[in-house]
Amino acid sequence: MRLLECVAGHAHGAPAKQLARETGLALPTAYHLLRTLVHEGYLRRDKGLFFLGDAAERLGSSGAQQKRRSTVVEALAGWRDAIGVPVYYAVYRDGEIEVMCVSDTPGNPAVEEWADFRETAHAHAIGQCLLSQLDEDARRDHLDRYPVQSITPYTVRDDHTLLRRLERMPRMEPVLERQEYALGTICAAIPITLGTTAATMAISLPVHQADRLVSAAQQLQREIGRLLGSLAISISI
Repeated sequence: MRLLECVAGHAHGAPAKQLARETGLALPTAYHLLRTLVHEGYLRRDKGLFFLGDAAERLGSSGAQQKRRSTVVEALAGWRDAIGVPVYYAVYRDGEIEVMCVSDTPGNPAVEEWADFRETAHAHAIGQCLLSQLDEDARRDHLDRYPVQSITPYTVRDDHTLLRRLERMPRMEPVLERQEYALGTICAAIPITLGTTAATMAISLPVHQADRLVSAAQQLQREIGRLLGSLAISISI
């Protein structure tokens, strides 16, 4: 690992003797390890100089992806604790809704996914928020694959009503949903659009705390606004 770190510090490559000296390794040991690393693809040798290989580059890419994910996880946990609600992060990707991360506590548990989130976008705040960010053709394509179905007495009844609701939603305003997905639960979702990616951060509350929903959603929106620049890359995980 020290050899890999040392090579990474030399953009134009470095010879074995220099790497051995900088890492404090005996030259025969350094030669042995360098040959092994080259054989395994973590390093490559060119004209006596050693450079990072494809395998090391893949490690770096994976590490960067994990770091980006941890940034999102930490942000959600911070908002969860500050607002006192479960926080969700979801995206619309390749025609499907993907809940990427959920942060909750035993005292404030997340909504139980009793009906597949992907098939019930019309019923929950996350799905409605993501669908509202799509163009008309993409919305209709989604509803062709996942038709509207009533799963509680409060769920929207048909495609036409849902599409009209989505069209009337104010751009970049929280999307509120009350017991349409799960009885006893209300939700709010904040739209986040980065390039062509439709994304959302959302919260949920028990219905007896309905008076908190709007203020909690507004607080989350402010928190997202403060961190959106640093999260812009991270939320593409």
